[in-house]
Amino acid sequence: MENRPLLLLSNDDGVQAKGLQELVKTLRPLADLVVVAPDGPRSGASAAITSEFPLRLTLLNNEPGLTVYQCNGTPVDCVKLALHAVMPRRPDLVVGGINHGDNSSVNVHYSGTMGVVIEGCLKQLPAVGFSLCNHAPDADFGPVLPYVRRITETVLREGLPEGTCLNVNFPDAPTFQGVRICRQTHGVWRGEYEAHRHPKGGERYWLTGWYDNLEPDSEDTDHWALDHGYVAITPTQIDMTAYGLMDTMKDWRL
Repeated sequence: MENRPLLLLSNDDGVQAKGLQELVKTLRPLADLVVVAPDGPRSGASAAITSEFPLRLTLLNNEPGLTVYQCNGTPVDCVKLALHAVMPRRPDLVVGGINHGDNSSVNVHYSGTMGVVIEGCLKQLPAVGFSLCNHAPDADFGPVLPYVRRITETVLREGLPEGTCLNVNFPDAPTFQGVRICRQTHGVWRGEYEAHRHPKGGERYWLTGWYDNLEPDSEDTDHWALDHGYVAITPTQIDMTAYGLMDTMKDWRL
């Protein structure tokens, strides 16, 4: 139906991931959906794009209201290629997720799911990313789905200012205390690699580490919200200019 919204969906866990399948089931009653997602996991892909080999799209499903492709590229490749070669018209909304894992705080910079969202934002499209703080392949997405639907409906109705998108994170809990509009927590990853001696010589390094919240008592942050059982919505912008520093630098002798 021409008057139904059109949504572009992608993720970084792969086209077969449970989170994406649950997202499709939840949003299909609201809109026509086009899914273009990686053919396997691409966690941590951030805004990476592919230039060393050609991209390939494989049609997996085509029925009224739902078209699904898998792509051999990154999450951002999926969005770019969808907008270039797949979408019948400009989508009304780009949606990333539902991610298996936390994308709050500095994780927004590493996340392939948020790469999807930010790429949509760069194309002047409203965009929202959804993430559940549970990495398990069979995670229970049931509690988050009513919120996913309601937030999507609200963004379709209200829109978003150009250059902004939403990063939505859910605690891994059966129920939530409510919804909080938050800022990004100031934090850092530490101890990020573990070295192992290879039997044939040399070191091999596995990504590991832990997240260090540098402001655990700040109640206006996304991590505080998640730690206290709230859905955390962080309005995010693509303009990374440090405007305050611009003013300071006017006095520098350069």
